[in-house]
Amino acid sequence: MKIAILGAGAFGTGLAIALGRKAPVTLWARDVAHLAAHRESAKLPGARLPDEVSVAGSLMELASHDVFLLAMPMQSLGKFLATSGLSFRDKSLVACCKGIDLGTLQGPTSVIAQNCPGAQTAILTGPSFAADIAKGLPTALTLASSSDATAVSLQEGLSTPQLRLYRTTDVVGAELGGALKNVIAIAAGVVIGAGLGDSARAALMTRGFSEMQRFALQLGARPETLAGLSGLGDLVLTCTSDQSRNFRHGIALGSGRAPDAKATVEGVATASAIVQQATRSGTLSQIPVTRMVAALTSGKVSVHEAVQDLMSRPLKEE
Repeated sequence: MKIAILGAGAFGTGLAIALGRKAPVTLWARDVAHLAAHRESAKLPGARLPDEVSVAGSLMELASHDVFLLAMPMQSLGKFLATSGLSFRDKSLVACCKGIDLGTLQGPTSVIAQNCPGAQTAILTGPSFAADIAKGLPTALTLASSSDATAVSLQEGLSTPQLRLYRTTDVVGAELGGALKNVIAIAAGVVIGAGLGDSARAALMTRGFSEMQRFALQLGARPETLAGLSGLGDLVLTCTSDQSRNFRHGIALGSGRAPDAKATVEGVATASAIVQQATRSGTLSQIPVTRMVAALTSGKVSVHEAVQDLMSRPLKEE
């Protein structure tokens, strides 16, 4: 198995370091000169690439590889695949991004399948920070593919002593768990940034998880997937740590500060996409947290108005 990682951001670099401890891998980067000279990514400073990791600046150098980990933002995935010029037929393409494409309202594997007919698709998702993976700290992730044979092969090839992968064929559940938790993480950050307290955050996480389950199950996800690493596990991590870009974005909004405009915050686009989907299906009333995040991040409501809206909803059974 020849593995290439496309994208030398924090997560792609972290994966390259982790997998490079096990076997040779290739890391493709747009700024290959910096990466080759310094052996570390500007997005993950202090994490040096092992000697087993080679770097490439041309996609044509990767023609002989058979497994590609796509470590790039969700909103860039479709355009990259459509313009890469590299044939991915009969290759295994593993999405390492979380979210919903705003243009097509599709998840990562559907975007891959649409742009790369003949490729085997999968998604790697779950509770993981790039810095932890790069340091070799124990991490467990979900690997989802509609083909169990593909999942078994990738599970064996991508697992390491410190990176443990659990496989599933529930691609819908894995994708939506990873996408929706980013929306709830923004909301959790807003709660903390606004000084509403840890009790409010716990309530928000619990009701947010219920919302995640309702939405995902309607689209065919399995409940055990949402209760696993790619759903509940990732939700807990991103709602409780400052390492989460989505959580930090929410903190900035809640405290009245301008969020970091350079940071990739997938939950913003995901909230908008989910609201569009729910509007079409007539289920907008079932996603109150997501609806408020979409309104808040687009500037349509204030933090005070968002909180008041959620707290004034009709009383109901849990």
